[in-house]
Amino acid sequence: MKVHVRRVVKNTPVGITTEFIKLESFLKLANAVESGGMAKNVIQDGEVFVNDEICTMRGKKLRPGDTIRFDGEVYLVTDAAQ
Repeated sequence: MKVHVRRVVKNTPVGITTEFIKLESFLKLANAVESGGMAKNVIQDGEVFVNDEICTMRGKKLRPGDTIRFDGEVYLVTDAAQ
């Protein structure tokens, strides 16, 4: 008998107070990485997905509504002002 385990992934909301945030800064804000250097490496290695597409641009502008997937977690950019 095979057992199938489904992992339910929740969107973790991360609020920003500006119009946009760069991907590298977002990963640090969300505590997904420990440092800017680590953010740079994981982005350039193709380990980060933005809106379900691999993104290798550290300066990619993220706006409320964007989703980021990294290391088994999903983060949702939200507007902290609301």
